[in-house]
Amino acid sequence: MRAINGLWRWRHNPLCRTTDLIEAWVALVALLLILVAAPVAGSLIGSVAQDSLQRSVRAQQHSRHQVTATVVRQLNRGPLDPDPDSSTTRDAHSRVLADWTAPDGTAQHGEVLATLSSPHPGDRFPLWTDDHGRISTRPLDSATATTHAVLAGLGAAAMTAGLIEGCRRLIVWRLVLRRFARWDQAWDKAGPDWGRTGTGS
Repeated sequence: MRAINGLWRWRHNPLCRTTDLIEAWVALVALLLILVAAPVAGSLIGSVAQDSLQRSVRAQQHSRHQVTATVVRQLNRGPLDPDPDSSTTRDAHSRVLADWTAPDGTAQHGEVLATLSSPHPGDRFPLWTDDHGRISTRPLDSATATTHAVLAGLGAAAMTAGLIEGCRRLIVWRLVLRRFARWDQAWDKAGPDWGRTGTGS
């Protein structure tokens, strides 16, 4: 609103230069674009990301299965284990040799990270696999996908606003250069006679 009032006051001001008026209009247009285009871009990108991520959620939930694995024996700590002096969430995982049955009915055997702090032979724990029993990660859940989509939308809105502001600054920079060039021309014209007695008489 302040920018609009300023524009209206400057329309017939004799001290208003063309570059001043253009700068004010550019600021107003940039403000309107940030208020309109940035939310629209964020909404569109967020919606596209949501659709894509939810499709991925459905595909992962369809192709990944939780099975029950049985510990055969615990393996020595390897490079995947965290520093024993630091306390992290991975401390609750142990490398074990385990058996499990794949969703297609085939028997599987291999090294896995078990969600057991002190596994013993015969202990059972959940394990995520694909259709053929190969170890996979936990499928993405719907809430996490929505969070990622919202973050993508916010990022797109912020990038759009930043792009608009960058364009505004570039235009203003060009206007300032043009203004300085005109000042230099005016000084060049006034330079030879500036400060002389009787100039213009």
